[in-house]
Formats: sequence, structure tokens, C-alpha cells
Amino acid sequence: MFSRPTFKLSASLLDIIGKSKEISQDLRIKMVDLHKTGSSLGAISKRLKVPCSSIQTIVRKYKHHGTTQPSYLSGRRRILSPRDERALVQKVQINPRTTAKDLVKMLEETGTKVPISTVKRVLYRHNLKGRSARKKPLLQNCHKKSQTTVCNCTWGQRSYKNRTVCS
Repeated sequence: MFSRPTFKLSASLLDIIGKSKEISQDLRIKMVDLHKTGSSLGAISKRLKVPCSSIQTIVRKYKHHGTTQPSYLSGRRRILSPRDERALVQKVQINPRTTAKDLVKMLEETGTKVPISTVKRVLYRHNLKGRSARKKPLLQNCHKKSQTTVCNCTWGQRSYKNRTVCS
């Protein structure tokens, strides 16, 4: 349905951009230790064969945060925990006629305030979609009689008795 445009990069552009690879934790610690001993960034760069900018960012992070580990937590955290999501899905599977508003109220009782759109998104992620059943016409006695007469005419009396259901 939705697709992202794909761009083909030329070989020269790929050479300029380059591919970044993650620097190991041991190498990060070596960089910080060498910097503590008084080595310059250029000397560390030549010795470990790592770009100066990478060393600079790692040393800056160590000074500011006190750690050399890369931070992977980017983006907003989820409002609902996996446990809450399972509870929503179970509630809907038990009673499919539960509305999203009811589920929001249930979550508010537990202490998490969630918009309706989030609840719908979670259910959709678990392949539970809000659909209503098609309205079937109500068959009255006159309709049933007309159906049986059609069946009697087309099949005959004998073959109709053998059939259990007439359309």
C-alpha cells in the first residue's frame, strides 16, 4: 500500500559517504585510556587506525556521561507494555464486541492513560480489525413460504424431502 521511494546511489557517491562500522568496546576503552595518558587525538588516530572524529565523540561522551557504551535507545518509548497489549488482545478475543472506548476505560483503571487510536493500533498489529457483520434480511413467514414453494416446484416432492435445507 505505502512504499518508500528507492534511490540508486552511484558508485562515486557511495565512496564519498562510506559505510560506518561499530567500534568495539575494547577499542573504545583503549581510546579513553590513551587520551587520559595525554596522547593527542591525531596520535591515537594513527595508532589505532580510527578517524579522529570518532575518537573525539567517544572521548566527549566519556567525559560527559562517564561511559563508553553506545546508546541505542532512540525514539519514543511505548506507552503500553507487552503485558498490557496481551491483556487487550485477550479481552477482545473473549468478547469481540468490546469497543475501543471500553478498553481505554479498562486501561485507565490500571493507571495508564492511552488514547483510543493507540488501542486500535495495538489491536490492528495483532490482526484484530474493527469490522461489523453484514446485515442479513429478516425472513418472515411469507418469505419462508415462497422459498418452500420454489423448492417444491423445482425439485419435486420426493427430492425436496431428501434435502434438509432449502437455500
